[in-house]
Amino acid sequence: MKNILAKLFGGAGGSIAEKISGIIDKHTFSKVEKAQFEKEMEQIFIKAEADMQQNVTDRWKTDMNSDSWLSKNVRPLILVWCIVVFSLAGILDSIESVPFHIGELWNDTFEKVMMAVVLAYFGGRTTEKATSIFKK
Repeated sequence: MKNILAKLFGGAGGSIAEKISGIIDKHTFSKVEKAQFEKEMEQIFIKAEADMQQNVTDRWKTDMNSDSWLSKNVRPLILVWCIVVFSLAGILDSIESVPFHIGELWNDTFEKVMMAVVLAYFGGRTTEKATSIFKK
């Protein structure tokens, strides 16, 4: 359950799981009851994550059905922008004669942003294509 909460809520998720576990431990549950409770809680959190993902997919479908050029192209534009900006920053950072340096904190941030954008774009496109194939 800690892994699911950490995925949903970041670092705070593990803390939440520990607090829930602590509450469970304070009460007199048998091992079987405790295992059943944890299993049910895990199923609730899995469903919550699936619902959140479905909401994102629904928003993207609505954007694609819109008449607005911007709403249809915002994901590809963000992807291109991130690739161009992060590539230029990486190139400038690697040239010794240019006084430009990316701090360590920003390296981690850029990596996470790029992963999120690329996974959201290509993962979303894959989901859209798979859905349209299965509907046929």
